[in-house]
Amino acid sequence: MQENFQSILVIATRQLGDVLVTTPLIHAARAQWPQARIDVLGFKGTMGLLQGNPDLNELIEVDAGAGWRRSMPLIRRLWRRYDLALISQYSDRAHLYGWVAARVRAGLVPAGRSGWWKRLLNRRIPRLPGDAVHVLLEKQTLLSPWGGDPAPPLVQLPRRHALPPELEKRLARRYVVMQVPSLVRYKQWPVENFAQVARALAADGTQVVLTGGPSPADRALVAQAAARAAAPGLIDAAGQLDLQAMTTLLKGAALYVGPDTSITHLAAACGTPVIALYGPIDPRLWGPWPVAWPAQQPYESRGPRQARGNIVLLQGSQPCVPCNGAGCEKHPNSRSDCLETMAPERVLHEARGILRAAAAETEARQSTL
Repeated sequence: MQENFQSILVIATRQLGDVLVTTPLIHAARAQWPQARIDVLGFKGTMGLLQGNPDLNELIEVDAGAGWRRSMPLIRRLWRRYDLALISQYSDRAHLYGWVAARVRAGLVPAGRSGWWKRLLNRRIPRLPGDAVHVLLEKQTLLSPWGGDPAPPLVQLPRRHALPPELEKRLARRYVVMQVPSLVRYKQWPVENFAQVARALAADGTQVVLTGGPSPADRALVAQAAARAAAPGLIDAAGQLDLQAMTTLLKGAALYVGPDTSITHLAAACGTPVIALYGPIDPRLWGPWPVAWPAQQPYESRGPRQARGNIVLLQGSQPCVPCNGAGCEKHPNSRSDCLETMAPERVLHEARGILRAAAAETEARQSTL
């Protein structure tokens, strides 16, 4: 069914990684309705990933913790302003925003009784392809009511900013970026393991840049890893880069190593070779999307090593992997044995192999000039 929508609101009220993997949906909507106005509604602090996105007209920010009373000015502003709302989250709040904003709504609806009222609110229910659907593919199904097979997903990068001059001056020609902190402990690879890999790579003559956010917790973890590594040329860049400058850093890196976090998804979208360290979470749902991968599931549920495009995804060997829960103790501050026991030697072996292959390719290319 083809409808000529002139104004579309994409609702992406979640965290950074989820916003990034919504960009293929936005790009596909732009291709389907090239003359439409397309805006995105999301939480403050997450919209930087969409800055400069050529498919968008406006970014509308809302406080993550705002109640309905504080949201009334926004509700009045949104009221029936759009022809179509694409609701890329399952949450109650996202669906209510969609109902307020548009006369036609297509949204992700949970199975079972809890989703009954959301099914009533949605004029178009997308076709979901079954269990364990990658979140990026799941979002693209929002366009399925209007027909057509999904194109290869294109994850759009934010507009790049220049690096801070002091950091740029210290960067070597070849460097590896390592994202040390995770948002929750059950996705955290041990800091000592990051330090061991950084120390070994520095001994090989490769510069290492450690990254993390501006929070005191992130800065402390990165500082701890830097102190333990005690590696020549190592750079502690925690808290120095916004998302746009981080994109610039990642685009120039020879390799990225990191856990299940939004920066890992950003590195994957940059086309940088990525070693992704995964614990409890099923990569079929949340594995980093390989560049130029077709609209098909990239990953199996488990496998010690899964190489897909520019991604090498490593998992633990425990029979419970992936449990898809909040670590071994089932809470955000839990340990995850599958990550605690992932040896740094294993990650270092992958890193050296990727760097050797890249060096050999560069040498071969230069010899033909």
